[in-house]
Amino acid sequence: MSSSTATSAAEATGARTDEAASLIGDARTRIDALDDRIIGLVQERMAVSSVIQEARMTSGGRRVNLSREMEILARYRDALGKPGTSLAMTLLELCRGRV
Repeated sequence: MSSSTATSAAEATGARTDEAASLIGDARTRIDALDDRIIGLVQERMAVSSVIQEARMTSGGRRVNLSREMEILARYRDALGKPGTSLAMTLLELCRGRV
């Protein structure tokens, strides 16, 4: 790696060594791929949630099932701690809109 390339890689990653810059660059590539997968899964979850809401409303029920949402909140909290609750709330809002 040339000196200017190493410098720019270090600057881009905040690393102080070429080795750290390379590691960070590789890890960021993996994070970007994971984020793409997560976004795809959230979009899939939104589509499935829409099917559920439509079936519930068509049958005369309410759009939202609060007891089910409480189960989801608890599941995320148990798995991820307090921030998991915020994540679950965001997912629920994306999937059903604000209540």
